[in-house]
Amino acid sequence: MKLAQDMLAQMRAATRNLMGSGPAAATEAIQQALSAAGLTPQTAATQQQQQQPMRDINPPPAPPSAGAQARAAQPPPAAAQEAPAAPSTPAQAAQEFAQDFMARLGVPAGLGQHSFDMPSFEMPNFHPPGFNTPATTPAEVPAGAQFIDGVYRNHAGTRAYKLYIPSSYHGQAMPLIVMLHGCTQNPDDFAAGTQMNALAEEKECFVVYPAQTQGANSSRCWNWFNALDQQRDQGEPSLIAGIAQQVIDEYPVNEREVFVAGLSAGGAMAVIVGTLYPELFAAVGVHSGLPFASAQDLPSALAAMKGGAMPNPKRQAPAGGVPIIVFHGDRDNTVNLRNGDELIAQGVRSQAGGKAAKAASIDGSVPNGHRYTRTTHSQADGSPLGEYWVIHGAGHAWSGGSNNGSYTDGKGPDASREMLRFFKTVS
Repeated sequence: MKLAQDMLAQMRAATRNLMGSGPAAATEAIQQALSAAGLTPQTAATQQQQQQPMRDINPPPAPPSAGAQARAAQPPPAAAQEAPAAPSTPAQAAQEFAQDFMARLGVPAGLGQHSFDMPSFEMPNFHPPGFNTPATTPAEVPAGAQFIDGVYRNHAGTRAYKLYIPSSYHGQAMPLIVMLHGCTQNPDDFAAGTQMNALAEEKECFVVYPAQTQGANSSRCWNWFNALDQQRDQGEPSLIAGIAQQVIDEYPVNEREVFVAGLSAGGAMAVIVGTLYPELFAAVGVHSGLPFASAQDLPSALAAMKGGAMPNPKRQAPAGGVPIIVFHGDRDNTVNLRNGDELIAQGVRSQAGGKAAKAASIDGSVPNGHRYTRTTHSQADGSPLGEYWVIHGAGHAWSGGSNNGSYTDGKGPDASREMLRFFKTVS
Protein backbone atom coordinates (compact mmCIF):
# COMPACT_ATOMS: atom_id res chain seq x y z
CA MET A 1 0.00 0.00 0.00
CA LYS A 2 1.15 3.51 -0.79
CA LEU A 3 0.40 4.66 2.75
CA ALA A 4 2.68 2.03 4.24
CA GLN A 5 5.41 2.77 1.71
CA ASP A 6 5.21 6.49 2.42
CA MET A 7 5.47 5.83 6.13
CA LEU A 8 8.44 3.49 5.58
CA ALA A 9 10.16 6.21 3.55
CA GLN A 10 9.60 8.66 6.39
CA MET A 11 10.96 6.15 8.90
CA ARG A 12 14.06 5.84 6.71
CA ALA A 13 14.33 9.62 6.86
CA ALA A 14 14.12 9.34 10.62
CA THR A 15 17.01 6.90 10.57
CA ARG A 16 19.07 9.22 8.40
CA ASN A 17 18.41 11.94 10.96
CA LEU A 18 19.47 9.48 13.64
CA MET A 19 22.79 8.88 11.92
CA GLY A 20 23.37 12.51 10.94
CA SER A 21 21.74 14.73 13.55
CA GLY A 22 21.13 12.48 16.53
CA PRO A 23 18.13 11.15 18.44
CA ALA A 24 16.31 14.46 18.91
CA ALA A 25 15.96 15.07 15.17
CA ALA A 26 15.03 11.44 14.58
CA THR A 27 12.30 11.57 17.23
CA GLU A 28 10.78 14.63 15.59
CA ALA A 29 10.84 12.89 12.20
CA ILE A 30 9.10 9.82 13.64
CA GLN A 31 6.35 11.97 15.10
CA GLN A 32 5.88 13.70 11.74
CA ALA A 33 5.68 10.30 10.03
CA LEU A 34 2.93 9.19 12.40
CA SER A 35 0.95 12.34 11.71
CA ALA A 36 1.40 12.11 7.93
CA ALA A 37 0.28 8.47 8.00
CA GLY A 38 -2.97 9.46 9.66
CA LEU A 39 -2.08 7.73 12.90
CA THR A 40 -3.12 9.58 16.00
CA PRO A 41 -0.75 9.14 18.91
CA GLN A 42 -3.35 6.96 20.62
CA THR A 43 -3.64 4.77 17.49
CA ALA A 44 0.13 4.43 17.26
CA ALA A 45 0.39 3.45 20.89
CA THR A 46 -2.42 0.91 20.51
CA GLN A 47 -0.83 -0.66 17.44
CA GLN A 48 2.50 -0.78 19.24
CA GLN A 49 0.92 -2.79 22.06
CA GLN A 50 -0.68 -5.24 19.63
CA GLN A 51 2.45 -5.91 17.55
CA GLN A 52 4.92 -8.63 18.40
CA PRO A 53 8.15 -7.18 19.81
CA MET A 54 11.06 -6.77 17.39
CA ARG A 55 13.83 -9.29 17.88
CA ASP A 56 16.97 -7.62 19.14
CA ILE A 57 20.31 -8.45 17.49
CA ASN A 58 22.08 -7.88 20.81
CA PRO A 59 22.39 -10.64 23.43
CA PRO A 60 20.23 -10.69 26.54
CA PRO A 61 21.75 -8.99 29.59
CA ALA A 62 23.89 -10.99 31.97
CA PRO A 63 21.95 -12.98 34.60
CA PRO A 64 21.24 -10.84 37.68
CA SER A 65 22.93 -11.50 40.97
CA ALA A 66 21.23 -13.59 43.61
CA GLY A 67 20.26 -10.42 45.49
CA ALA A 68 18.75 -8.91 42.38
CA GLN A 69 16.83 -12.12 41.70
CA ALA A 70 15.44 -12.08 45.24
CA ARG A 71 14.34 -8.48 44.87
CA ALA A 72 12.69 -9.25 41.54
CA ALA A 73 10.77 -12.14 43.11
CA GLN A 74 9.14 -9.92 45.73
CA PRO A 75 5.57 -8.96 44.74
CA PRO A 76 4.92 -5.23 44.34
CA PRO A 77 2.72 -3.46 46.90
CA ALA A 78 -1.00 -4.07 46.50
CA ALA A 79 -1.65 -0.41 45.79
CA ALA A 80 0.80 -0.51 42.93
CA GLN A 81 -0.84 -3.65 41.54
CA GLU A 82 -4.31 -2.20 41.63
CA ALA A 83 -3.61 1.33 40.49
CA PRO A 84 -4.80 1.83 36.91
CA ALA A 85 -2.37 3.32 34.42
CA ALA A 86 -2.93 7.01 33.86
CA PRO A 87 -4.16 7.72 30.34
CA SER A 88 -1.52 9.22 28.07
CA THR A 89 -2.09 12.57 26.48
CA PRO A 90 -1.67 12.68 22.68
CA ALA A 91 1.74 14.32 23.05
CA GLN A 92 2.86 11.75 25.63
CA ALA A 93 1.71 8.83 23.49
CA ALA A 94 3.59 10.09 20.45
CA GLN A 95 6.68 10.72 22.54
CA GLU A 96 6.48 7.21 24.05
CA PHE A 97 6.13 5.61 20.61
CA ALA A 98 9.07 7.59 19.24
CA GLN A 99 11.23 6.71 22.23
CA ASP A 100 10.34 3.03 21.89
CA PHE A 101 11.20 3.07 18.17
CA MET A 102 14.56 4.65 18.98
CA ALA A 103 15.19 2.10 21.72
CA ARG A 104 14.58 -0.73 19.26
CA LEU A 105 17.39 0.73 17.14
CA GLY A 106 19.65 0.55 20.19
CA VAL A 107 19.54 4.23 21.21
CA PRO A 108 19.37 4.73 24.99
CA ALA A 109 17.04 7.39 26.34
CA GLY A 110 18.48 10.79 27.13
CA LEU A 111 21.29 10.87 24.57
CA GLY A 112 22.05 14.20 23.00
CA GLN A 113 23.07 14.75 19.41
CA HIS A 114 26.80 14.71 20.05
CA SER A 115 26.93 11.64 22.29
CA PHE A 116 25.21 9.19 19.95
CA ASP A 117 27.00 6.16 18.50
CA MET A 118 25.55 3.77 15.94
CA PRO A 119 24.55 0.40 17.44
CA SER A 120 26.85 -2.53 16.83
CA PHE A 121 26.03 -5.11 14.18
CA GLU A 122 27.73 -7.83 16.22
CA MET A 123 27.39 -9.36 19.66
CA PRO A 124 30.43 -7.98 21.51
CA ASN A 125 29.26 -9.20 24.92
CA PHE A 126 28.34 -12.71 23.78
CA HIS A 127 31.19 -15.10 24.51
CA PRO A 128 30.16 -18.74 24.90
CA PRO A 129 32.91 -21.34 24.47
CA GLY A 130 34.92 -20.57 21.32
CA PHE A 131 33.80 -16.91 21.18
CA ASN A 132 36.71 -15.37 23.08
CA THR A 133 37.33 -11.69 23.58
CA PRO A 134 39.44 -10.00 20.87
CA ALA A 135 43.18 -10.48 21.15
CA THR A 136 44.95 -7.34 22.33
CA THR A 137 48.58 -8.44 21.99
CA PRO A 138 50.36 -9.38 18.75
CA ALA A 139 50.75 -13.09 18.09
CA GLU A 140 54.19 -14.64 18.17
CA VAL A 141 55.97 -14.50 14.82
CA PRO A 142 58.22 -17.37 13.67
CA ALA A 143 61.92 -16.69 13.26
CA GLY A 144 62.56 -14.96 9.96
CA ALA A 145 58.93 -13.86 9.49
CA GLN A 146 57.58 -10.33 9.97
CA PHE A 147 54.20 -8.91 11.01
CA ILE A 148 54.63 -5.21 10.32
CA ASP A 149 52.48 -2.09 10.60
CA GLY A 150 51.55 0.06 7.63
CA VAL A 151 49.35 3.05 6.80
CA TYR A 152 47.50 4.01 3.63
CA ARG A 153 45.95 7.41 2.87
CA ASN A 154 43.77 8.71 0.06
CA HIS A 155 40.91 11.18 -0.48
CA ALA A 156 38.55 8.94 1.54
CA GLY A 157 40.70 8.94 4.66
CA THR A 158 43.40 6.91 6.38
CA ARG A 159 43.53 3.28 7.44
CA ALA A 160 46.24 1.35 9.23
CA TYR A 161 47.01 -2.25 8.36
CA LYS A 162 49.27 -5.13 9.34
CA LEU A 163 51.20 -7.12 6.75
CA TYR A 164 52.44 -10.66 7.34
CA ILE A 165 55.60 -11.63 5.47
CA PRO A 166 56.44 -15.34 5.86
CA SER A 167 59.90 -16.55 6.77
CA SER A 168 60.15 -18.25 3.37
CA TYR A 169 60.12 -14.89 1.57
CA HIS A 170 63.44 -14.14 -0.11
CA GLY A 171 62.38 -11.73 -2.84
CA GLN A 172 60.25 -14.11 -4.91
CA ALA A 173 56.76 -13.22 -6.18
CA MET A 174 53.99 -14.56 -3.96
CA PRO A 175 50.18 -14.36 -3.72
CA LEU A 176 48.49 -11.70 -1.56
CA ILE A 177 45.46 -12.31 0.67
CA VAL A 178 43.52 -9.29 2.00
CA MET A 179 41.69 -10.21 5.23
CA LEU A 180 38.85 -8.00 6.53
CA HIS A 181 37.98 -8.48 10.20
CA GLY A 182 34.48 -8.43 11.68
CA CYS A 183 32.94 -5.95 14.14
CA THR A 184 34.82 -5.41 17.43
CA GLN A 185 37.86 -7.22 16.01
CA ASN A 186 41.30 -5.97 14.95
CA PRO A 187 44.10 -7.33 12.73
CA ASP A 188 45.91 -9.18 15.54
CA ASP A 189 42.71 -10.80 16.76
CA PHE A 190 41.59 -11.78 13.26
CA ALA A 191 45.01 -13.20 12.42
CA ALA A 192 44.99 -15.26 15.63
CA GLY A 193 41.47 -16.58 15.09
CA THR A 194 41.72 -17.46 11.40
CA GLN A 195 45.31 -18.76 11.67
CA MET A 196 45.93 -17.27 8.25
CA ASN A 197 49.51 -16.33 9.14
CA ALA A 198 50.35 -19.97 9.87
CA LEU A 199 48.90 -20.90 6.48
CA ALA A 200 50.93 -18.12 4.88
CA GLU A 201 54.04 -19.85 6.22
CA GLU A 202 52.90 -23.14 4.75
CA LYS A 203 51.61 -21.83 1.40
CA GLU A 204 54.10 -18.96 0.93
CA CYS A 205 51.92 -15.88 0.57
CA PHE A 206 51.60 -12.34 1.91
CA VAL A 207 48.60 -11.55 4.12
CA VAL A 208 47.44 -7.99 4.79
CA TYR A 209 44.87 -7.07 7.43
CA PRO A 210 43.29 -3.60 7.01
CA ALA A 211 42.04 -2.12 10.30
CA GLN A 212 38.75 -0.30 10.66
CA THR A 213 38.76 2.71 13.01
CA GLN A 214 36.36 3.54 15.80
CA GLY A 215 36.05 6.97 14.27
CA ALA A 216 34.52 5.43 11.15
CA ASN A 217 32.33 3.00 13.11
CA SER A 218 32.02 2.86 16.89
CA SER A 219 32.15 -0.97 16.84
CA ARG A 220 34.89 -1.07 14.19
CA CYS A 221 32.49 -2.59 11.64
CA TRP A 222 33.23 -2.04 7.98
CA ASN A 223 30.36 0.14 6.73
CA TRP A 224 28.99 -2.29 4.14
CA PHE A 225 25.47 -0.85 4.55
CA ASN A 226 26.35 2.72 3.52
CA ALA A 227 25.58 3.63 -0.10
CA LEU A 228 28.83 5.63 -0.38
CA ASP A 229 30.81 2.58 0.70
CA GLN A 230 29.36 0.52 -2.17
CA GLN A 231 30.93 2.62 -4.93
CA ARG A 232 34.19 2.26 -6.80
CA ASP A 233 36.86 4.82 -5.90
CA GLN A 234 34.79 6.03 -2.95
CA GLY A 235 34.82 5.44 0.79
CA GLU A 236 36.10 2.23 2.32
CA PRO A 237 36.30 0.20 -0.93
CA SER A 238 38.86 2.70 -2.23
CA LEU A 239 40.86 2.45 0.99
CA ILE A 240 40.92 -1.36 0.98
CA ALA A 241 41.80 -1.55 -2.71
CA GLY A 242 44.43 1.12 -2.08
CA ILE A 243 46.03 -0.92 0.70
CA ALA A 244 46.22 -3.94 -1.60
CA GLN A 245 47.77 -1.83 -4.36
CA GLN A 246 50.28 -0.30 -1.95
CA VAL A 247 51.48 -3.77 -0.92
CA ILE A 248 51.70 -4.76 -4.60
CA ASP A 249 53.80 -1.66 -5.30
CA GLU A 250 56.17 -2.34 -2.40
CA TYR A 251 56.59 -6.13 -2.69
CA PRO A 252 56.84 -8.64 -5.56
CA VAL A 253 53.21 -9.79 -5.46
CA ASN A 254 51.95 -12.14 -8.15
CA GLU A 255 49.21 -9.83 -9.46
CA ARG A 256 47.18 -12.76 -10.81
CA GLU A 257 46.89 -14.11 -7.28
CA VAL A 258 45.42 -11.28 -5.22
CA PHE A 259 42.37 -12.27 -3.17
CA VAL A 260 40.08 -10.70 -0.57
CA ALA A 261 38.21 -12.42 2.26
CA GLY A 262 36.35 -11.43 5.41
CA LEU A 263 34.03 -12.30 8.28
CA SER A 264 30.55 -10.85 8.85
CA ALA A 265 30.77 -7.09 8.18
CA GLY A 266 34.22 -7.80 6.74
CA GLY A 267 32.73 -10.53 4.56
CA ALA A 268 30.06 -8.15 3.26
CA MET A 269 32.78 -5.59 2.49
CA ALA A 270 34.92 -8.26 0.79
CA VAL A 271 32.00 -8.89 -1.58
CA ILE A 272 31.74 -5.17 -2.31
CA VAL A 273 35.47 -4.74 -2.92
CA GLY A 274 35.72 -7.85 -5.10
CA THR A 275 32.70 -6.73 -7.11
CA LEU A 276 33.99 -3.20 -7.65
CA TYR A 277 37.62 -4.15 -8.42
CA PRO A 278 37.53 -7.40 -10.46
CA GLU A 279 40.75 -6.40 -12.24
CA LEU A 280 42.55 -6.35 -8.88
CA PHE A 281 41.05 -9.34 -7.04
CA ALA A 282 40.99 -12.80 -8.61
CA ALA A 283 38.47 -14.30 -6.14
CA VAL A 284 36.52 -13.55 -2.97
CA GLY A 285 36.10 -15.51 0.28
CA VAL A 286 33.13 -14.74 2.52
CA HIS A 287 32.28 -16.08 5.96
CA SER A 288 28.88 -15.18 7.45
CA GLY A 289 28.49 -12.21 5.12
CA LEU A 290 25.87 -10.62 2.88
CA PRO A 291 25.36 -10.04 -0.87
CA PHE A 292 26.41 -6.96 -2.79
CA ALA A 293 24.05 -3.97 -2.31
CA SER A 294 21.94 -5.84 0.22
CA ALA A 295 21.41 -2.67 2.27
CA GLN A 296 21.58 1.08 1.78
CA ASP A 297 20.93 2.29 5.33
CA LEU A 298 20.37 1.05 8.87
CA PRO A 299 16.77 -0.25 8.49
CA SER A 300 17.59 -2.24 5.36
CA ALA A 301 20.78 -3.54 7.01
CA LEU A 302 18.88 -4.85 10.01
CA ALA A 303 16.24 -6.37 7.74
CA ALA A 304 18.86 -8.09 5.58
CA MET A 305 20.77 -9.48 8.54
CA LYS A 306 17.75 -10.92 10.29
CA GLY A 307 15.54 -12.02 7.41
CA GLY A 308 17.76 -12.45 4.40
CA ALA A 309 18.98 -9.92 1.88
CA MET A 310 16.86 -8.34 -0.83
CA PRO A 311 19.54 -6.62 -2.95
CA ASN A 312 18.57 -3.36 -4.62
CA PRO A 313 17.63 -4.33 -8.22
CA LYS A 314 19.16 -1.07 -9.45
CA ARG A 315 22.51 -2.01 -7.91
CA GLN A 316 22.96 -5.69 -8.66
CA ALA A 317 26.43 -7.14 -9.02
CA PRO A 318 27.59 -6.47 -12.58
CA ALA A 319 28.28 -9.26 -15.03
CA GLY A 320 31.81 -10.56 -15.23
CA GLY A 321 32.30 -11.11 -11.50
CA VAL A 322 35.02 -13.20 -9.89
CA PRO A 323 34.84 -16.69 -8.35
CA ILE A 324 33.56 -16.81 -4.79
CA ILE A 325 33.68 -19.22 -1.86
CA VAL A 326 31.08 -18.80 0.90
CA PHE A 327 30.84 -20.26 4.42
CA HIS A 328 27.78 -19.87 6.62
CA GLY A 329 26.48 -21.59 9.76
CA ASP A 330 22.87 -22.72 9.62
CA ARG A 331 22.38 -21.59 13.24
CA ASP A 332 23.74 -18.11 12.69
CA ASN A 333 21.43 -15.80 14.64
CA THR A 334 23.31 -12.63 13.69
CA VAL A 335 23.35 -12.91 9.88
CA ASN A 336 20.59 -15.16 8.57
CA LEU A 337 21.59 -18.18 6.45
CA ARG A 338 19.45 -16.88 3.58
CA ASN A 339 22.15 -14.29 3.01
CA GLY A 340 24.60 -17.07 2.19
CA ASP A 341 22.07 -18.63 -0.19
CA GLU A 342 21.57 -15.36 -2.05
CA LEU A 343 25.27 -14.52 -1.96
CA ILE A 344 26.38 -17.66 -3.78
CA ALA A 345 23.48 -17.35 -6.24
CA GLN A 346 24.43 -13.74 -6.94
CA GLY A 347 28.08 -14.64 -7.41
CA VAL A 348 27.34 -17.48 -9.81
CA ARG A 349 24.88 -15.36 -11.82
CA SER A 350 27.40 -12.56 -12.23
CA GLN A 351 29.91 -14.95 -13.83
CA ALA A 352 27.70 -17.34 -15.80
CA GLY A 353 26.50 -14.72 -18.28
CA GLY A 354 23.05 -16.24 -18.53
CA LYS A 355 24.38 -19.74 -19.15
CA ALA A 356 23.37 -22.63 -16.92
CA ALA A 357 25.94 -23.55 -14.31
CA LYS A 358 26.54 -27.06 -13.03
CA ALA A 359 26.07 -27.71 -9.32
CA ALA A 360 27.09 -30.73 -7.25
CA SER A 361 26.72 -31.26 -3.50
CA ILE A 362 28.41 -33.57 -1.04
CA ASP A 363 27.88 -34.03 2.69
CA GLY A 364 30.68 -34.47 5.16
CA SER A 365 31.63 -34.03 8.78
CA VAL A 366 34.56 -33.02 10.93
CA PRO A 367 35.63 -35.75 13.40
CA ASN A 368 33.97 -34.88 16.71
CA GLY A 369 32.71 -31.71 15.08
CA HIS A 370 30.09 -30.25 12.77
CA ARG A 371 28.51 -31.79 9.72
CA TYR A 372 28.55 -29.71 6.55
CA THR A 373 27.18 -29.59 3.02
CA ARG A 374 29.56 -28.40 0.31
CA THR A 375 28.09 -27.35 -3.05
CA THR A 376 30.34 -26.57 -6.02
CA HIS A 377 29.27 -24.48 -9.00
CA SER A 378 31.10 -24.60 -12.32
CA GLN A 379 30.88 -23.74 -15.99
CA ALA A 380 30.09 -26.44 -18.53
CA ASP A 381 33.84 -26.84 -19.13
CA GLY A 382 34.46 -27.40 -15.42
CA SER A 383 35.83 -23.92 -14.66
CA PRO A 384 34.98 -23.12 -11.03
CA LEU A 385 32.47 -20.36 -10.34
CA GLY A 386 31.94 -20.81 -6.63
CA GLU A 387 31.66 -23.02 -3.57
CA TYR A 388 29.08 -22.88 -0.80
CA TRP A 389 29.73 -24.49 2.56
CA VAL A 390 26.76 -24.73 4.94
CA ILE A 391 28.03 -25.75 8.38
CA HIS A 392 25.29 -27.55 10.28
CA GLY A 393 24.95 -26.51 13.91
CA ALA A 394 27.39 -23.60 13.60
CA GLY A 395 26.64 -20.02 14.56
CA HIS A 396 28.24 -16.68 13.75
CA ALA A 397 31.89 -17.69 13.89
CA TRP A 398 34.90 -18.47 11.67
CA SER A 399 34.75 -22.20 10.96
CA GLY A 400 37.81 -24.18 12.01
CA GLY A 401 39.38 -21.17 13.68
CA SER A 402 41.53 -21.01 16.80
CA ASN A 403 40.18 -20.01 20.19
CA ASN A 404 43.13 -17.61 20.44
CA GLY A 405 40.89 -15.19 18.53
CA SER A 406 37.27 -14.10 18.83
CA TYR A 407 34.28 -15.41 16.84
CA THR A 408 35.76 -18.79 16.00
CA ASP A 409 34.37 -22.32 16.01
CA GLY A 410 37.02 -25.02 16.05
CA LYS A 411 34.45 -27.78 15.41
CA GLY A 412 33.86 -26.77 11.80
CA PRO A 413 35.82 -27.41 8.60
CA ASP A 414 38.92 -25.24 8.23
CA ALA A 415 37.56 -22.22 6.32
CA SER A 416 40.99 -20.59 6.01
CA ARG A 417 42.60 -23.65 4.44
CA GLU A 418 39.64 -24.28 2.14
CA MET A 419 39.65 -20.67 0.98
CA LEU A 420 43.33 -20.86 0.05
CA ARG A 421 42.73 -24.14 -1.78
CA PHE A 422 39.85 -22.56 -3.72
CA PHE A 423 41.88 -19.45 -4.52
CA LYS A 424 44.64 -21.64 -5.95
CA THR A 425 42.19 -23.42 -8.27
CA VAL A 426 40.90 -20.18 -9.83
CA SER A 427 44.16 -18.24 -10.22
